Amino acid sequence: MSRATVAPGTSGGHDTWTRALRERIERTVPPGQALPDRQPVYVASWIYVFGVATLAALFVVVVTGGLLALGGFEWWHVSSLGRFVNSLHLWSVELFFAAMVIHLWGKFWMAAWRGGRALTWMTGVVAFLASIGTAFTGYLTQTNFDSQWISTQAKDGLNAVGIGAWFNVLNPGQMLLWHVVLLPFAVGLIAVLHVVLVRRHGVVPPIEADGED
Repeated sequence: MSRATVAPGTSGGHDTWTRALRERIERTVPPGQALPDRQPVYVASWIYVFGVATLAALFVVVVTGGLLALGGFEWWHVSSLGRFVNSLHLWSVELFFAAMVIHLWGKFWMAAWRGGRALTWMTGVVAFLASIGTAFTGYLTQTNFDSQWISTQAKDGLNAVGIGAWFNVLNPGQMLLWHVVLLPFAVGLIAVLHVVLVRRHGVVPPIEADGED
């Protein structure tokens, strides 16, 4: 009776997590679309740039935010390097929102939910809403007069709608955790899902080129 030989370190034909992950990716994204090197000619339009600009700005936001978290509260007030990183963080957030708003408006007027892309559009909208919450909690953790003013003005509105009991804008520690842990995780997760859906369904064509979709 012959015995089948199995290479060292292999599972002998049994399913592994790497095989399951590869097959899942293949089922989710069409072959060659995970990192495509070619795009339709209409992608050369400027309106398609702002989605990538949003992702690039988000990357800078995450990196500079991580550096600020390592330095702590005092670092961006007393250190010239800390103030520089804090400025990079602020302006990358400004660029992120500017690019995202243009991206959302551009896709709205292009009816980007066409061709089974409704979920792609909705994940973009949800990411925008989650980003607003992330930016709001970021303003509350500046530890300066601006953050005090924003928190005292916001507390009455939040109390009026009944969420001030568990979302206390006057608690800087709670707002910091919302800003650096919970909300960024939500934004990042939704952004990844959004990109996967774009890769799965392809870039939405202009309305006049819809026949090519």
